[in-house]
Amino acid sequence: MNNIKGIKVLENVSLKNYNSYRLDGQAKYLILVETLDGLIETLKYVQNKKIKYFILGAGSNIIIDEYFDGAMIKLVGLNKITVLNNMITCEGGTMMGALASEAVNNNLTGLEWAINIPGTVGGSLVGNAGAYNKDIFDNLISFKVLTEDLQIKELKKEDVKYSYRYTDLKNKSWIVIEASFKLDEGNKDKSMELILDRKRRRLATQPLDMPSAGSVFRNPLNDHAGRLIEDAGLKGKRIGGAMVSDKHANFIVNAGGATSNDIKNLIKLVHQQVKEKFDVDLILEQEIVDWK
Repeated sequence: MNNIKGIKVLENVSLKNYNSYRLDGQAKYLILVETLDGLIETLKYVQNKKIKYFILGAGSNIIIDEYFDGAMIKLVGLNKITVLNNMITCEGGTMMGALASEAVNNNLTGLEWAINIPGTVGGSLVGNAGAYNKDIFDNLISFKVLTEDLQIKELKKEDVKYSYRYTDLKNKSWIVIEASFKLDEGNKDKSMELILDRKRRRLATQPLDMPSAGSVFRNPLNDHAGRLIEDAGLKGKRIGGAMVSDKHANFIVNAGGATSNDIKNLIKLVHQQVKEKFDVDLILEQEIVDWK
């Protein structure tokens, strides 16, 4: 693997700084990919050698286990952004915040909601990330993926089945390598006013000073998961180092030394108690990564 150009291979790496829960898992290999050719050659190698692999985005919406006996692949170099009139195109490893900032700096509006989304464009597209009643598919025009047989395929938004925090891309082994968005002409100053106002509200209502992976559950139709969890009396509930935030009940935070099992057991408890008290079957928004 070390002979492949455009990648860097690390062995027996702690994943603590690669997931937003700051869970101290470990991977046999961490492969930092700088180029598309490097990604393709890496996938050829791990597939031929039958090495398990996982594409790691920003680690902001996942719960990782203690050890992964395979290769974690991170697209650190696939983050180029280009702007042409009101079209903006970026590579799959681009952070959502960087994409939104580039749009605002070019006086384009439509992606202000994404400025604080701590994920990559590729991961956000697969999960249909969103905020403030907006989502990534609102402005998406087309995107490119690398298929399981390592072919580049271009799709339009209409080719995908998607809904609130879901796309059928979740059922495929494709890797998003590029996405294009059509935005409206805007005003940088007005966009920044909106962004700063939302930032103040987030700081006031979310536990941004503690490690978490954002909202744990999807909001049910015409309701809020946080309200249900709070009314179930679960704010501050703790299992090991995992705790339901006392600032926002739909956040679970790492209050110190949390393990993946602590978080998963707390998720199960919250789900069970909300179901028992309100007959609402909350749907998990975060992804539990199963290494097995």
